[in-house]
Amino acid sequence: MFSPEFAALGLNAALLQALYDLDYQHPSAIQQHSIPLLLEGRNLLGTAQTGTGKTAAYALPLLQRLESASDSRCPRILVLTPTRELAIQVAQAIEGFARHLPRTRTVALYGGSAMGLQLKQLHSGIEVVVGTPGRLLDHLQRGSLDLSQLQAVVLDEADEMLRMGFIDDVETLLAASPPDCQRALFSATMPPAIRRVAQRYLGDAEQVQIASPTSTVTLIEQSFVLLRPNQKFAVLCRLLESEDSDGIIVFVRTKNATTELAEQLEQAGYRAAPLSGDLSQSQREYTIERLKKGRLDIVVATDVAARGLDVERISHVFNYDIPFDTEAYIHRIGRTGRAGRSGRAILFVTPAEQRLLRAIEQATGRRIAALDIPDSDRISACRIERLRRQLQQTLAEQDLTALRRLMDALAQSEQIAPAELAAALVWQLQRDKPLFPDLPELEPASRRPERERPQRDGAAATTGRPRASRASSPMQTYRIALGRQQRIGPADIVGAFSNEGRLQREQIGQIRIGDASSEIDLAADLSPAALKRLHSIKIHQQTIDLQPVGAASQPAASRGGKARPAEKASRPRKGADNKPAGPGNRSKPKPRKG
Repeated sequence: MFSPEFAALGLNAALLQALYDLDYQHPSAIQQHSIPLLLEGRNLLGTAQTGTGKTAAYALPLLQRLESASDSRCPRILVLTPTRELAIQVAQAIEGFARHLPRTRTVALYGGSAMGLQLKQLHSGIEVVVGTPGRLLDHLQRGSLDLSQLQAVVLDEADEMLRMGFIDDVETLLAASPPDCQRALFSATMPPAIRRVAQRYLGDAEQVQIASPTSTVTLIEQSFVLLRPNQKFAVLCRLLESEDSDGIIVFVRTKNATTELAEQLEQAGYRAAPLSGDLSQSQREYTIERLKKGRLDIVVATDVAARGLDVERISHVFNYDIPFDTEAYIHRIGRTGRAGRSGRAILFVTPAEQRLLRAIEQATGRRIAALDIPDSDRISACRIERLRRQLQQTLAEQDLTALRRLMDALAQSEQIAPAELAAALVWQLQRDKPLFPDLPELEPASRRPERERPQRDGAAATTGRPRASRASSPMQTYRIALGRQQRIGPADIVGAFSNEGRLQREQIGQIRIGDASSEIDLAADLSPAALKRLHSIKIHQQTIDLQPVGAASQPAASRGGKARPAEKASRPRKGADNKPAGPGNRSKPKPRKG
């Protein structure tokens, strides 16, 4: 029942059962070398590219070593990641590995998420903490994160944390952990600063070096489409029509997005269903069975929900939301090209996400080709070809004698040429989906510069300059009823609007923080569903009360003007607050980390 290769590494039955559930069959090279060493309690210095299976390499042995630990409300495993997205993904993976272990709870801590909820989770007792350095240090300084009982610390993607400027925070957290706890560091490269940290905190660690994987994607044809965020659904529908596909998986980032996109696809006439962690096991099995038997053509899934999904008829994988982790990308596209078949993987990339595209190309060792968005002529050709095949199949398989007599009689009695009669019937058939559509021309997405300055914890916002990527797109200014008096900063707003509101970075423009309120420039073409999500957002457990200000306009840079000063731009209108902001009513903003 269990994989003998994983069993040979020394893993216990509970973890082997989890691996079986998740369809892990063969350990990767980093897992083969790392798991036995970490099970022995050794420190580990691993050099491996993203996509080699590092999460399982350290999570499995460290979870197994938790069994002998005494009961404690303090965390016993700490994993540091450079971004909130990777923190969420690692935490979800660890939850999957620990599903058959007793009382093993995991939490992801990162900037932009509600502090109150995180404090409640930590207070209730957590065994595994995964987080970004800034937010972990914030909890450490508050006294809400107790590292005294740690058994193991993992630095995942250490070189990325160095690049993003977190190395000082990392060293502070390492220094606060028990000197005798087990430590593991994984990095794609080993710059001098990372080696210094390893020498200081890992001692005589065992070293494992693994090359980047490429064989897993050799049978999969990969392409990307450069588009604007608000074009995704339209482009997906055009590609679904123009691609010769069978079963399809569309990957999104969040559970809510699986339901929303599946509903949109159903309304557009496709047989689609969501697949997320919110489904019960019976619902999941029912959905997969429908996909296998051809009663369902499209599954909209999250990374975790699709783990272990093995359906031979999957011909296409659409990365509707680009993954933040290249390991997740490799797992995603591995859902196609099964059993030695070829597969097709199409990646949606917005201008702000081209850095992630380059990281994926580096991890897979392959250049991903650009794909043009199908236009009206191409869609028309595809619809006509589909009609031709349907007519040929009908002629070959059906007895049309009675219908042919009826058509002959109609043509004779009404004096209609057979071609005219056929054209009228085809017109009736294609009314809902015209054979000669006049589709709107999609505005091309402009490319961003090759290098972008990394943002701390994946979220930061400018307060003085508009974002270059939206310089030519209309923006709408909105006011929220939170400002410096509520200790709100740009990172809090971007984090909330990105995570809870699911906006892309290029949909968020200038942010001007005032005393009792703030103004945010958002893309003027946000959908009603997106605006509904934004109205329900809370920052620091406080309702934002989002209200539009004036009419949509071009960003300041494109108008040739200058951004308004923060105080003037965000000063409440008369009567908007109980009392106007003044020197006596201002509270000094508290410095924030992460």
